[in-house]
Amino acid sequence: MTDYSRVERLALCDLLDQVGPAAPTLCEGWDAYDLAVHLYVREADPMAGPGLVIPALSDTTERRMQRVKERYGFAELVGMVRSGPPPVSLFSVPKLGAQLNTTEYFIHHEDVRRAQPSYDVRTLPREQQDGLWKAVRLSAKAMARKAPSGMVLRRPDGTSSVAKRPNERGSVTVTGEPAELVLFCSGRQAVADVQLDGEAEAVEQLRNASFGL
Repeated sequence: MTDYSRVERLALCDLLDQVGPAAPTLCEGWDAYDLAVHLYVREADPMAGPGLVIPALSDTTERRMQRVKERYGFAELVGMVRSGPPPVSLFSVPKLGAQLNTTEYFIHHEDVRRAQPSYDVRTLPREQQDGLWKAVRLSAKAMARKAPSGMVLRRPDGTSSVAKRPNERGSVTVTGEPAELVLFCSGRQAVADVQLDGEAEAVEQLRNASFGL
């Protein structure tokens, strides 16, 4: 089975080399250099990792990210990300690392791709789409917790999964390929190639809401 997290890692690193450190990304406040720092720190610095998911520890993460940026040039940093996590990293554990990175490198690859003046929506292998569907189904409830309405994720073939049960604002069905659903649920609604169905007000609120992980 192909490790698509590695495929996306290598493609992202190639793109970072191409666009350069000052290129924009979809991550608010981050250019390509900042994104490379994030990817490196996430896998290589166990002291910084908790702050990526625990807001109270984010200051520690930001300080350690700044140290990395001061220590390594952009090209060197991208090269280290391309080489993969260090042997002592949790991300180096066989299979586990790939599972942890199923969506990470896909999302950040698209963060760079879709921040460019023009881009195309890629046609991904079915195996990769199935992996992303599994991943988004597992994390959808957490990602949709702050969504203003209920939310159902649906693939073009009709397969669906409830991310959040309907509430007083109703529910919206979000239809698209799993890759696009991943982007939508991670807060990239503006660039996700999806169709939203539901009451007009609920659709508009969901499209512009701040949610995701």
